[in-house]
Amino acid sequence: MLSRILVPMDDSEPASHALEYALDNHPDAEITVLHVVGVPSMMMGDAVGLTLEDDLSDAAADRAEPVFDRALEVADERDREIRTIVGIGHPARNVIDRADDYDAIMLGAHGKDRNRATRRFLVGNVAETVSKRATVPVTIVR
Repeated sequence: MLSRILVPMDDSEPASHALEYALDNHPDAEITVLHVVGVPSMMMGDAVGLTLEDDLSDAAADRAEPVFDRALEVADERDREIRTIVGIGHPARNVIDRADDYDAIMLGAHGKDRNRATRRFLVGNVAETVSKRATVPVTIVR
């Protein structure tokens, strides 16, 4: 039985499906939603913009808020509570670095992308990277 599950989320539909899956199939588990901000891009746009903020923690929390609002809405629909945490940097690295604190990871098959090339280069392979390198079981939800 799984008691602690990490659900990495962006604001994509597959990420919401992963959270729904975790909540529906593991009613007794503590669910933690991770949103990673400051994702590197080929031009370093989001990462550089975040580092220029006066208070990095506040800026990261502000950028994560819409994703957490959606996650809390999904949890509320199921009369469940979730925890939320913000990561900064590369999504796959953030998930892998936290894996040992959880019994399993559940994530969407594809994340949100701003363009097709970026998705495959950085975001599209997050699920693949996590599934290969995580130290705990990984469920990829479509």
